[in-house]
Amino acid sequence: MNTNVVIVGAGPAGLAVGACLTRAGLDFIVLEKAGEIAPAWRRHYRRLHLHTVKAFSSLPHMPFPENYPRYVPREKMVEYLDAYAARFELRPHFGETVNSIRRENGNYLVETGTKTVSARHVVIASGNNAEPIVPNLPEMGTFAGSLLHSADYADATPFVGQSVLVIGMGNTGAEIALDLAEFGARPTLSVRNGVHIVPRQLFGVPIQMVAMATQLLPRAVNDAFFPIILDFALGKPEEFGIVRPKHGILEQVAAGHIPVIDVGTVAAIKSGSIKVAPAITRFTERGVIFVSGRQAEFDSVILATGYRPSFEKFLPANLRPGKSGVTRQSAELGLYLVGFHNPVTGLLREIGREAAAVTADIERQSRVK
Repeated sequence: MNTNVVIVGAGPAGLAVGACLTRAGLDFIVLEKAGEIAPAWRRHYRRLHLHTVKAFSSLPHMPFPENYPRYVPREKMVEYLDAYAARFELRPHFGETVNSIRRENGNYLVETGTKTVSARHVVIASGNNAEPIVPNLPEMGTFAGSLLHSADYADATPFVGQSVLVIGMGNTGAEIALDLAEFGARPTLSVRNGVHIVPRQLFGVPIQMVAMATQLLPRAVNDAFFPIILDFALGKPEEFGIVRPKHGILEQVAAGHIPVIDVGTVAAIKSGSIKVAPAITRFTERGVIFVSGRQAEFDSVILATGYRPSFEKFLPANLRPGKSGVTRQSAELGLYLVGFHNPVTGLLREIGREAAAVTADIERQSRVK
């Protein structure tokens, strides 16, 4: 099978690239290991909403419907992605797990379990959330209660009335703890390191738009300015048991650490409906021992310990372009990453920009050769 471009992944990034290539008149194939588009969005916990406003979160060439709320909920995001694929007649090859990608005679050979596709260009769009990270915590196997990764959390129904430990306070852990608290569980958040927390709206203005407006300011100015404003908006984090990192927000983002965007977790912590605890030392049969020495019992533990991309499994180190989007290296390779950079201005907005830039670069190379 031959084509101009192979796109690996049929989530938002893969669909965005497919739509841009379609409008450019370039042929391509989308390979998706799952049996449907946007599998990660379909499995996310039910209360999830976009943290970025719909005006700056739609994919290229198709805005969100006007009747969608400002912060699009998960089920409407799935509807939108289905409609997006239909509009641009994107028909991924489902059930195709990419096992290897290699160069041969100037082309790429992309091998799955059932086929080999030859292409001049490859776009990896499988996302940062391809695989759950399950840490091997001391004596975790001795815990007799329910233990699951946040990838398997749908809603609070199975945990009503339970004491639940949520390990990890990223955006997922913070929202799951809030979901549990609102529906009758007794959650505790185990926070290992310092965390930057920002409100989804700062004095009525979406935090995404604040971030966009302050992009032109030096990083040092932003990092000095924001803690003062955030203390006024949310309160000082140490007052409710959370340490702010020594590094500023933008410095953390540059290192790949997105701040927690608060949608109510801070208020629940302040009210006592969510407890905060430090990192754990080890598990026990009935709970955990924290680094403080305190021992606590829990009915269930949810590992909100994040995800990792999966392309390292099939993409040799010498073919990895390093950064998401178009770089000198990716242009030389004809192999691109899309959707692996999550700036404070929003991942979906960045996906749209990267998809357009990658398509333009592939067009340029197609004219030259």
